[in-house]
Amino acid sequence: MFFEKATKFHNTLKSLTLFPSSLEKTIWETLPTEWKNSLIQAGQKRLGWKFSPIPATLFMDFGRNGNRVRLETIYFEKRYVLADLVLAECIEGNGRFLDDIVNGIFSICEESAWQLPAHNTYIRDTPQELLPDITRPILDLFACETGAILAVTYALLKDSLDRIHPFICSNLLDCLKHRILLPYLKEHFWWMGQGEEPMCNWTVWCTQNILLTAFLIPEPFPSVRQQVFHKACQSIDYFLKDYGEDGCCEEGAQYYRHAGLCLFNSLEILNNITNDFFSDLYKNSKIIQIAEYILNVHIDDIYYVNYADCSPVAGFSGVREFLFGKRIGNRNMMNFAAKDFRKNPDPLLSKEINLFYRVQNTLTYSEIMAFDTSCPVLYQDIFYPSVGVFIARDNSNPALIKNPTQYYLAMKAGDNNDSHNHNDTGSFTIYKNGLPFFIDIGVETYTKKTFSPQRYELWAMQSQYHNLPTINQIQQKAGASYRAVHTNYQLGEKICSICMDIAPAYPKEAKIASYIRNATLIKGEKICITDQFQFTEEGEHQIFLSFLTYEKPTLLDNLVLPTKKICLSIGLLGSFTLLGITSIQIEEIPITDERLKTAWKHEIYRIIATADCQAKKVEIEFL
Repeated sequence: MFFEKATKFHNTLKSLTLFPSSLEKTIWETLPTEWKNSLIQAGQKRLGWKFSPIPATLFMDFGRNGNRVRLETIYFEKRYVLADLVLAECIEGNGRFLDDIVNGIFSICEESAWQLPAHNTYIRDTPQELLPDITRPILDLFACETGAILAVTYALLKDSLDRIHPFICSNLLDCLKHRILLPYLKEHFWWMGQGEEPMCNWTVWCTQNILLTAFLIPEPFPSVRQQVFHKACQSIDYFLKDYGEDGCCEEGAQYYRHAGLCLFNSLEILNNITNDFFSDLYKNSKIIQIAEYILNVHIDDIYYVNYADCSPVAGFSGVREFLFGKRIGNRNMMNFAAKDFRKNPDPLLSKEINLFYRVQNTLTYSEIMAFDTSCPVLYQDIFYPSVGVFIARDNSNPALIKNPTQYYLAMKAGDNNDSHNHNDTGSFTIYKNGLPFFIDIGVETYTKKTFSPQRYELWAMQSQYHNLPTINQIQQKAGASYRAVHTNYQLGEKICSICMDIAPAYPKEAKIASYIRNATLIKGEKICITDQFQFTEEGEHQIFLSFLTYEKPTLLDNLVLPTKKICLSIGLLGSFTLLGITSIQIEEIPITDERLKTAWKHEIYRIIATADCQAKKVEIEFL
């Protein structure tokens, strides 16, 4: 798609412009006063900042003990600070922030390497080197991000920096040539794409930032832009080949920001440098559906459907989602993004290292704030076959809701081979009145073990810590062959349902012939889930059903025989009833990990119900 367009473009590629040329000198002055003041205040807090060096021992942390935090804290903070200073100088324009900006530029250029230690390898899925080889730079996510930060800084402040001394920019440009552009054209990094090798968010995330670097600075050698242009378009095609036609991001809502939105900005850059030669791609159905995914997986307020490594608190939507919606002509998506932008407690994006996003944010501020958000955001029920994500909600048809209660049901079918995979095939999440009722935990802070052969030793990755059965003490396994089969679904005005057999998600040792899970949302009333199972052989068997909740479960009655029925309340949200169980336990799980704390402010709970294997059926009702 993209490479074919690139081969048909025969005009001269332009430099990338960050704003319309007619506004170049006045854009900062015309911003709303409160926004300008906020940017200046953010910059003022960074005056005199000490840009700390990164010692080799910190780089070695990852190889020695798996720790990513100590180095990354210094690494990212330097880039946040530089972005704050650059924006403040653009607004104020009197040179007050320039010395600190120069310190930031030199400090980053003096780093031995721009890749993170966790990515310090030349071949995909191979062990990382303990230290960087400064003679052979590696282009990972954050080396490419760093290149883009410096390129945007150059584009915004070249004249001001040259008045101090021309060596500032010449040093910056030399670093970008040798650390970004030459390695990009001479080396093959896995994320660039090759044949049928699977790609992920890295491909467009890195490609977007390479395009920014190549087209914001002067060409360091002949034909570099032409080469980057064609190679970048080819990589985008490699990325799209692994994206479902339905537009579902298999890595979840958080990663949409690095997948779908980086695709958007790559397309924006390509249009900018080719006089809109790529603009017809905004009418492509796949790109439209990639854009709209983030709206479809939004639950309410801060919450999103989550699976794999994604958190349920996936961040606020804003300018990029708004502009993507605008390009595809979806005012409902623009409305959603504008509402979310206004709720964001950090509209300046102070924890965003990509300076281009922050400039884009600033230039769109007035438009997004002026957008009429008086209409409600409209949602739909949807099934994404490429990943097996099923979503049904009461408020997709408000006319049928008989009471204020609103349910949201999501289920994960598909397989256990997604990027950032958890063993979660057949798991469900339920929200009630916009609050987490039955949850998917998410993932803890990344360490070396997270992306190693020991990944599934981590508790949050395991099926027993999802809303799933453990069968004869056997959990689900990872891989494409461990999957749901015979998946059928219905999306109706009154009833939405999905049915699947998750037995193939378990290895043979589980001795399970079929495990049919059927989930139904009766809109405005309740959710029902029925599990029916058959074993491969007669004899004694055991099934434990796990249910994860955020609010504390409390038994409402004792186990009732002979129906084997029990009812629990989940905090003040509601209750759920189980039929076909013989016992129940409740575990409290403390939340101590910093990444999990962003979603869960207190402990979570795990309900373990023992199924009656003779009945071969468990019925669950959520009220």
